[in-house]
Amino acid sequence: MSVPYRVAEPAVASDPVLYEVRDSGVAVLTLNRPERMNGWGGGLATTFYSLLDDAEADPDVRAIVVTGNGRAFCAGADMGNLNTISNATVDAAEGTDVSKLVGSRHPHFVATLRKPVVAAINGACAGMGLTLALVCDVRFAAEGAKFTTSFARRGLIAEYGISWILPRIVGWGAAMDLLLSGRVFLADEAADLGLVKEVVAPEDLMPRAIAYAEDIAANCAPSSLAVIKQQVYADSMRDVFEASAVAEKLMHESMLRPDFIEGITSFFEKRPPNFPPLSDPGKDS
Repeated sequence: MSVPYRVAEPAVASDPVLYEVRDSGVAVLTLNRPERMNGWGGGLATTFYSLLDDAEADPDVRAIVVTGNGRAFCAGADMGNLNTISNATVDAAEGTDVSKLVGSRHPHFVATLRKPVVAAINGACAGMGLTLALVCDVRFAAEGAKFTTSFARRGLIAEYGISWILPRIVGWGAAMDLLLSGRVFLADEAADLGLVKEVVAPEDLMPRAIAYAEDIAANCAPSSLAVIKQQVYADSMRDVFEASAVAEKLMHESMLRPDFIEGITSFFEKRPPNFPPLSDPGKDS
């Protein structure tokens, strides 16, 4: 049975990103430039990040799903924008304001959110679009979805943190293969590499991704999710001894929150937990 939802802002079919918040505590952001394969550009990026800010600030939102409208999740940078510099001289290209092409924030902003972000990769996922998918916490893909880093085939470099996160997800050798070759690979290989959690039939993609996010929203403490996300990304830069020391401190803090009592009590009472929403930033870490 589908879960009721509310649209946080009046949705317009021409909006670059659509936004809805379900009563289950899941916000869904849909990249909405299907005629341009949801190409990443400054306008779309600005709207996307603004809506992520809304989801992060909304206490009713406990998990976020990101997907694309049409045949693509995000096929990389908007080629219409890139076409403006395709015939430019080197001097003109040097003067290009990159923020106008990709937005004022970098994709790794997604990884800084305190709430889990699930990517539902419905189709082509390339370049900047792949980077966006990788900074989401969990990824599902539709059967037949195509992936590529593509940078080397466009005379570019590994952009916006993909050289940091891709090896951590698929391993050094696989990351070098994908980055150096720029080859296209399909959803099944992405799953074999650990790049996506599951591959499902296209018609099952959104129900599966939303169900996964709803399970997290219903059964996991928002404060725990926020701290765990912080731990995973921060600990990637620490050695095991420092990570363990930090974890001990964070564990002590977690046991002082009402979430811990509710988690234990609901377990013994054999009922779903009723965790409070996130408090103000800084109080959950």
